[in-house]
Amino acid sequence: MTVLSLTLASLPLSYALPSSTFKSRASPPLITTASSSPSRRPELKQDRRRSIKAMSRDIRSPVPPQVMMELVDESDFEKLISSENRISITGFGSLLSERSARSTFPDLENFRVAKLQGFRRVFAHAAPIFFERGIANLQTKEISSLSVEPCEGESLVVTVFEIKQTEIPAFIQRELEFRFLAVVPETLQGNPFTYSAVLCGRYSDEEFFRIRCKGNKEVYFQHYGRFNIDKIWRDDIFPCRLYLRHCVLAAKNLGDEAYNNFLDHTFLGDRRTTIREYLSSTGSGIMEEEPPEALKSRYGG
Repeated sequence: MTVLSLTLASLPLSYALPSSTFKSRASPPLITTASSSPSRRPELKQDRRRSIKAMSRDIRSPVPPQVMMELVDESDFEKLISSENRISITGFGSLLSERSARSTFPDLENFRVAKLQGFRRVFAHAAPIFFERGIANLQTKEISSLSVEPCEGESLVVTVFEIKQTEIPAFIQRELEFRFLAVVPETLQGNPFTYSAVLCGRYSDEEFFRIRCKGNKEVYFQHYGRFNIDKIWRDDIFPCRLYLRHCVLAAKNLGDEAYNNFLDHTFLGDRRTTIREYLSSTGSGIMEEEPPEALKSRYGG
């Protein structure tokens, strides 16, 4: 097995593979995942691992679906690489759409539907990409994208697919606002996978500023502050309308089980209001709205 030539600890945000391999989000430079200094305190890594429940077992061992581990550095990602030099990715929002997934990962393989136990979807973080594309509404607070977070008793219908090992650095760059987790999905029949997949989970403002931005306010400004976002992870915002419509259509295209699961197991930031309830009340009309011509393919479900 070959190993990653780039560590998470030293990965610059400006790193990107050629567009023919991976189409990443446009993003400012100068941001990293964590310090690469030899003096990095070992207890910091331990604290980050302990911030996720039930992460005590090695991801290479057979584990029940609810056991997960935070992927902190290069060695953690390496443990997930298959003999074919690919790694499994879990999709729960826009990546429920195979078309969206292939627009980002043109060479993905084995796109399929799966289940993930012990998580719920939540619209609870601001996404700069919506501002860059002109589809965020700061006045109405319709600026939120999706993340997932542990929640006992919840179950999600997701997608799983494999990407090339060489695409991992760009994947990390694209999803830096998230916490990277290794989870074990299961088939729709309830059989756990024999390997782990990467999941982008809820992060925190404190960790993003301290670890990703290295405490640098200018770096934060280039990514969020310039859009008047002073807090990333928050409970008082609402879904970006076109993004929500896209996710609902993508789930519907996967079949009734995925569609109903998305409507009933995806929540607003209050963790009470489901998307089904939201679309029948405050969010009524969202599903009838059409994306701008330039974004119809990207946000067409």
